[in-house]
Amino acid sequence: MSSINQIVTPLDSAVLETKEQYQVYFKIVNHAFGELFKSIAERTICNPLEISFLEQYCELITYSLEAFRVKYLYNDEDKMKIDVTESGFPNYLEFRYLINDLALKNEHIAKLPKIDTLKAEFLEGLLKYKTPVSRRKLEQAASIVYYTSVDARYIFKRFVQGKIQKIENNPNAPYLISWSFYDVGSNRPFVCFMYFDLYKTTVEEYTQEIYEILEKVADRDMSLDMMAYAIDKKLPKLLPRKLRKIDLGPIHNVFAKDELQVTHCILEGIVNKVLDLSAHAISLTVEDIETKGSFKEGSFFSKQDLQIWEAQKPRKYLFSPHRVIQVVYDRIPDFLNNLTEEPIEIPTLKL
Repeated sequence: MSSINQIVTPLDSAVLETKEQYQVYFKIVNHAFGELFKSIAERTICNPLEISFLEQYCELITYSLEAFRVKYLYNDEDKMKIDVTESGFPNYLEFRYLINDLALKNEHIAKLPKIDTLKAEFLEGLLKYKTPVSRRKLEQAASIVYYTSVDARYIFKRFVQGKIQKIENNPNAPYLISWSFYDVGSNRPFVCFMYFDLYKTTVEEYTQEIYEILEKVADRDMSLDMMAYAIDKKLPKLLPRKLRKIDLGPIHNVFAKDELQVTHCILEGIVNKVLDLSAHAISLTVEDIETKGSFKEGSFFSKQDLQIWEAQKPRKYLFSPHRVIQVVYDRIPDFLNNLTEEPIEIPTLKL
């Protein structure tokens, strides 16, 4: 039975009402996300191989955000929903709607004017009659761009499977696999890495089973030891050595509706004219768990060796422009004690 926390309704989100709000929101999120990954690489928060996979998942997310921007640019009927939990990202339902749209894109395109016809009407109105393009025509043009340019293969889905990577000179854990998911409960993207070895099988023989089990038991946010145990239990020929989970968010900004200290600090700063409307920060949490031995579980005839896991203290980071960091130091200094290191500065966004 599905957890009640996995149930999502449109009521769980705030709505962007105007074109201007869309422009500000997408600029903030794209800027925060892009600078986050630059900082992760510069600070060696992850190793180079992990960063290469993180960048690929980031590209899927930013591609999806751009698809949302095009979809809603001139759409007066539907409004994009921002999640109101500790997220700052689009509500998960928006990703589902996006995939549903693209599955029916040929039907939608058939109802729109031909591109050449629309171009001719634009030019005639602007050059001949000196009249502005109607809102309806702009909406049709945006819809054509949306349905003809957005590729469903590059949309960030609820679960995204990465390929198995062979690691040289690492005999204890010679393989690395990554995957990512958009957790329905928290409405945030997560990226996971698992370093492992194999027992009495080959990568070619076991790959499909690994993929299937990961999507079944590791496709949502949960404690790392629970995730590690589930993977270990379901894949007896796989010997997991280390798991890492990266929580990409929340994004704290003027559109966030959560009760987090950083979010409220930013909102108060904007209201009091201490911070600009573009003020934002993005949180990042990295959790690691490693095996420290094994134990046997099961009956006499079907015993299975399972790993004994040791978790490390989660590493928490905050990335934000300099002025936001100053306000955080001034308003909520105790919050800084929760961070692994001082807030990491990223460039200021100019709207």
